[in-house]
Amino acid sequence: MLNNKKHNPLLIAEIGGNHEGDFQYAKRLTALAIESGADAIKFQIYTGDTLVSSHESPDRNRHFKKFELSQNQHIELAEMVHNAGRLYVASVWDVNALDWINPYISFYKIGSGDLTAYPVLKATARKKKPIVISTGLATEKEVIETVNYLQKLDSLYTKSDYIAVLQCTSMYPIRKKDAHLNVMRQLHKQLNVVTGYSDHTEGTLALETAAAMGAKILEFHFTDTREGKSFRDHKVSLTCSEVQSLRKKVDEIIQLQGNAEKKPLPIEIDNGHDLSFRRAVYPSRDISKGEILNHANLTVLRPCVGIDAREFDNLIGSELLEDIKKHQKLDWNLIAK
Repeated sequence: MLNNKKHNPLLIAEIGGNHEGDFQYAKRLTALAIESGADAIKFQIYTGDTLVSSHESPDRNRHFKKFELSQNQHIELAEMVHNAGRLYVASVWDVNALDWINPYISFYKIGSGDLTAYPVLKATARKKKPIVISTGLATEKEVIETVNYLQKLDSLYTKSDYIAVLQCTSMYPIRKKDAHLNVMRQLHKQLNVVTGYSDHTEGTLALETAAAMGAKILEFHFTDTREGKSFRDHKVSLTCSEVQSLRKKVDEIIQLQGNAEKKPLPIEIDNGHDLSFRRAVYPSRDISKGEILNHANLTVLRPCVGIDAREFDNLIGSELLEDIKKHQKLDWNLIAK
């Protein structure tokens, strides 16, 4: 699931809270995200009272209450995504919702804020679905501990297609110098799991760079337009046309990367470049029978026919058996053994 075969990398369009509690707007965003060509459409499932303390943080509690969608509304969005042949994904911040949303979930997303919420991790792992973890706010040690915790809960999460970690910086927006994409490589080295990038920059350069660096998952916020929006997430969100452009660029990046095996390609051989570009040993002047070959009467030229240029030193000091002309193709039969 997380080692995506259809597209590499997997593109996740995070609608999240950009619907701002408006279900009709949520459906419009879902339709646009599907149109964008994203592989997975992601939501956040929560209630204010199961996420934020009403006593310690009343303003935040009220904020999330305003953005709530009902169970039936979330299921309708999930069915929209499934009917379009895309993956439905959610960060389930209310563990009470896990049972009713689980039939629709392709994989679960653990947001950066929940990387250390072990009760949430445990409840999510019980569903035995792949899990993607964002790592904003975390140290390398904390990321390793969380992955180890999940793997100890269930050996399923030792499989490479069941767990992934995403480099992320938890601010909206972040400066390009705060993306720290090299963390992906370090986490892959330390954990040997699927790695990717969850973006909070403006534009697509960070996502394109992450793809070039080997990210297997790219997550980004999604909106219809950034104009006239006050909710912070819209500022770092991509639109439908921008995702389509990103997909094209990322596909080109993956094509350019190719594979790691270095060998001549058919396009080189079929066009004769193995001969026309490389050099062979040639006489630099007319040479008579019986002369000794040396640096003064030999050179290396294109095309590579006759005796390969790599044999130049092996020819030095040899006796010529026949007369040869300047720039004539050499043959081992002309050389005394």
